[in-house]
Amino acid sequence: MASNARTTPEAPPVMVRVAAKLNLALGVGPLGEDGYHPLATVFEAVGIYDQIAVASRSDEEIRITVEGPQADLVPLDSSNLAYRAAELMRDRWAGAHLGADIRIEKSIPVAGGMAGGSADAAGTLLACSVLWDLDTGPDDLQQLGAELGSDVPFALVGGVALGRGRGDRLVPVISRGTHHWVFATSCQGLSTPQVYRRFDELGGAGGNWVPTALIAALTSGDIDTVAGCLGNDLQDAALDLRPDLAGVLEAGTEAGALAGLVSGSGPTTAFLVSDEATGRTVAKALLELSQVHDVRVVRGPVPGAQLLPGTLQARM
Repeated sequence: MASNARTTPEAPPVMVRVAAKLNLALGVGPLGEDGYHPLATVFEAVGIYDQIAVASRSDEEIRITVEGPQADLVPLDSSNLAYRAAELMRDRWAGAHLGADIRIEKSIPVAGGMAGGSADAAGTLLACSVLWDLDTGPDDLQQLGAELGSDVPFALVGGVALGRGRGDRLVPVISRGTHHWVFATSCQGLSTPQVYRRFDELGGAGGNWVPTALIAALTSGDIDTVAGCLGNDLQDAALDLRPDLAGVLEAGTEAGALAGLVSGSGPTTAFLVSDEATGRTVAKALLELSQVHDVRVVRGPVPGAQLLPGTLQARM
């Protein structure tokens, strides 16, 4: 559905901040005839952010530039989800005559199991809807996001949510209190399709169960029970492909974490800690490991894609 998009190349860029995600629980069902695994997952948005800036062009081209850590690993062509998000928004809602310059400032690990590409797509959807002055609502962005990838709808909303289907059918989850996390990143990424293939080869012993005990613990704010309910059906496959990650998980829990798990398809590992001080202790221990590239001590849950302060005022 196209609308009367309005913009000029002189208009200031639209700036959006979008958060990484963690799967607190990831239940994976057997491969379906449609080529996808049914999921039941509890997402949490955490305080690691990419920043998206989208500006108008005088032609219909879409161009991407990327800055920050691992920027050289991010594609700049139509295989980039942010490119596809702008293209989809333009073709569906705006008009083929519009172009965009998309600048991505990376902080979310690339190929790290934290949905950095999906986050960039979510941020681009929101930015383009504002840049081109489109009459799109949250439901419209959610529908477009689901066409782009299963993690994109959650990146738009953030917080904590239960995802079903491919992970794109969302129900908000009440979560009391603040969670303190330590993330350990790796120099070498893991391919999500490769991890799913290994999951199938190992027997696909998971199940798309709804983690009711975890949801109850989040609602009550019982952090110890939350720690005991964390789980990831893809973890065995990720560890099979990257056995060195087992040592990271062991070191984190020995240093004081309440629990640790592989984030999504990996290779980033996540550790729930009782407080920020314990997080610093765990981070210090993890940094001593040769297989750890960097650590982040962050909080969650946080909101999803958000316009940065001043963006709307600058466009008035």
